[in-house]
Amino acid sequence: MGKQTNIRLDEEVKAAAEDRAKRRGLSLQGYVADLIEADVNQSRAAFMAGAASFLAAYTDVFDAEVGEDQYPGLPDAPAETAPRDAA
Repeated sequence: MGKQTNIRLDEEVKAAAEDRAKRRGLSLQGYVADLIEADVNQSRAAFMAGAASFLAAYTDVFDAEVGEDQYPGLPDAPAETAPRDAA
């Protein structure tokens, strides 16, 4: 269950939001929550795309500095996995 948040809207904005919520089959609370979630997710997606672009642009620099797949404490070769028992 989420936390409760109070907001203030002027009457015209509230009426328009209630109308849009009703057309979507949502309560005003659900409509506002969906708008906020969509905005947060859009910002998160933009950040992740930027991070991926940055990493792709500088992969050669990181590999030259650290070496590809060379991290302290990790084994040199991938561990072999034993077959799972069919239960």
